[in-house]
Amino acid sequence: MVVTSPARGVSVRSRILAAMSTQTGAPTQDKLLTRIGGLLRQAESTDNEHEAEAFLAAAQRLATRSSIDLAVARAHVAGRERRATPVQRMIPIGEPGKRGLRTYVQLFVAIAAANDVRCDVARTSTQVYAYGFDTDIATCEALYASLLVQMVRASDQYIKSGAYKTATVEKIVVESRWGRKVQRRVQAPVAAVTARLNFQMAFAARVGRRLATVQADVREEILREEDSAPGTAIALRDKDVELTDFYSRTSQARGAWRGPQESASYSPAARRAGDRAGRAARLGTAPELGAARGQLDESR
Repeated sequence: MVVTSPARGVSVRSRILAAMSTQTGAPTQDKLLTRIGGLLRQAESTDNEHEAEAFLAAAQRLATRSSIDLAVARAHVAGRERRATPVQRMIPIGEPGKRGLRTYVQLFVAIAAANDVRCDVARTSTQVYAYGFDTDIATCEALYASLLVQMVRASDQYIKSGAYKTATVEKIVVESRWGRKVQRRVQAPVAAVTARLNFQMAFAARVGRRLATVQADVREEILREEDSAPGTAIALRDKDVELTDFYSRTSQARGAWRGPQESASYSPAARRAGDRAGRAARLGTAPELGAARGQLDESR
């Protein structure tokens, strides 16, 4: 179905194709980010939720297709020629002690998972170590810089609305009965900080699922193409093997990152609100992708 903006009378499909066709040929990293940036700015400029969703999907589709094209190109580079290899990059998340860093990390990790990037998380959640091909990591940074602002803005609006005050959170209370300690679950008023964390967790999870769905659809679509399927499948497999090997050799991580769930009580209402915001998230708050590095202004 083609969604048309009543205000402009131009189909979303036409505007997506225009944004994607501004550059031709195999995209360099700068060209790729410029094209993705055009789609994100289109998403940011619309008040239509369906248009925003269409541009979000188009941006992720472009990122996935470009990543696959580059994987195929790398497979045809002779051994002695200069060939792109995986890299490690440190992504700053926030200053030590700042609240909510785990949900910021969750957002970046969700984006990375949909773009063939592995992650290690610092114990303090102040930074993420990203492992992947340079263009894939740059794409993750671009998406994260946009979505982080969206997530924080949406959670601020939710808290300021006071909607969380009517919600409850499930807690376990320990009581003494006949000389024995007994646990029971009770519903208690939810604190603002708990509501914010639950909102942001649900937002990040929803956005991650949206991007992952698009990536899976694009991969399946490309592999179905009769002419490219064999070579593409081999290139993708080789890319995965190369990244896995690089991560195994380079990562010094010990243990597993457990995410924000470990430190937050469960608030169903805040989760539902965050999930709705994640469904409607628009990308493209930053005018130039590739310039932002993901940290929020600490004045918030």
